[in-house]
Amino acid sequence: MAVPQLDARVLQRIEITPELMILRVVPEGWELPAFRAGQFAVLGLPASAPRHALSDPEEPSADPQKLIRRAYSIASSPEERDYLELYITLVRSGALTPRLWALSPGDPVWLGRKFSGMFTLDDVPGGAHVVLMATGTGLAPYMSMLRGFLLRESHRKVAVLHGARHSWDLGYRSELQTLQRLFENFDYIPIVSRPDEETVSWTGQSGYVQELWQRDAVAERWGFRPQPATTHVFLCGNPGMIEQAMTLFEADGYGEHSRKQPGEIHVEKYW
Repeated sequence: MAVPQLDARVLQRIEITPELMILRVVPEGWELPAFRAGQFAVLGLPASAPRHALSDPEEPSADPQKLIRRAYSIASSPEERDYLELYITLVRSGALTPRLWALSPGDPVWLGRKFSGMFTLDDVPGGAHVVLMATGTGLAPYMSMLRGFLLRESHRKVAVLHGARHSWDLGYRSELQTLQRLFENFDYIPIVSRPDEETVSWTGQSGYVQELWQRDAVAERWGFRPQPATTHVFLCGNPGMIEQAMTLFEADGYGEHSRKQPGEIHVEKYW
């Protein structure tokens, strides 16, 4: 079987922690297709590609030429045409991320030429406020939304609620803090679940990200409590978080959005 054509290369990798990185890739000989903020791309590498030293041992593949593919939400703006940015966590027992972690700038990688996904702002009314709740790398599609047109619409309020174990796991924290200073309609509320493990005393919110809704953290920032009639909610990340957050929002009258049944809760599960 022929070796799959690796049609892109790594432009840059930024390690936030040993298990979190921002990966930028560029197509080789073709142009990035148009996409909508919130959609995902598919990366791939052959089974013969080396794994990172931090990864778990793996049985040799029966087919070294087989292309291992996985979907990753796009973090870059739809207006960015020079590269594609992805926010990726290392799954040590995984098939693909240990191989992605072994890549260096200039190394080849496979990038699917079609971007997909319904986790977008398309079905959000133009005047609605938006709450974006995420754990870990579930933040990625929100970065694309924020870097796109969302914050330019000053008539609507936007809040990012981001949960992680530690403060150093809060990827894009500096950029989000900068956006909060620049845009009066934007609020960033990070929360960590293990504050006792911080090397420097953590003075922000502690606990799980869904608890921010119970604490009225958004209402405190906005000056009013968000209501289903005026606010849409996005949930992305850990299924446990999504399940608990859904219960909280549904108790307040929000409904899950689908093609058949429009609602105010938009969901993207990462695994």
